[in-house]
Amino acid sequence: MHKKEEIRTPLIIVYTGNGKGKTTASMGLIMRTLGHGKSCAVLQFIKSDAWETGEKLFALSHGVLWENYGKGFLWEHTDEEPSRKICQDGWKRAMELISSQQFELVVLDEFTYPLQRGYIDCDSVVAFFSSIRELGKAPHIVITGRNIPESIIAEADMIHEIVEVKHPWRNKRLSAQQCIEY
Repeated sequence: MHKKEEIRTPLIIVYTGNGKGKTTASMGLIMRTLGHGKSCAVLQFIKSDAWETGEKLFALSHGVLWENYGKGFLWEHTDEEPSRKICQDGWKRAMELISSQQFELVVLDEFTYPLQRGYIDCDSVVAFFSSIRELGKAPHIVITGRNIPESIIAEADMIHEIVEVKHPWRNKRLSAQQCIEY
């Protein structure tokens, strides 16, 4: 491929839908960005820092900044306040990293859940995204999770809906498997 003068336009990219693979798709962009010698950050919301997924282990071994802001699946907790607090801390950190201009790509994994639950104000997120576009050197931002709020849809540049057609958990009751789901 010939090198040509490229105009870089920071994008907001969303992977949503009821199918598996939203995080995996964002990890493909991490690999692509690393392949071009650029830096990346991943902030995972809801997912616990104790989870050692394959994608996290790979990313950390390749110099990706990776931070978790979650206490685990929300349906496993009766008190959501600890999750609310840690997600709010994660959003503050996300704004800091996005504004730092250190990264080519910032992934906000499972970010739709704190938005849906009202842990983080969706209007303030849209206002922040709108303001960083004016910086000129903003990173590409990837958001993953189900049920993306309409205001984020309106602000996003690219949206992919991942639809489950068939999954072995549903039709064979197979548990999540290493290398496939984590």
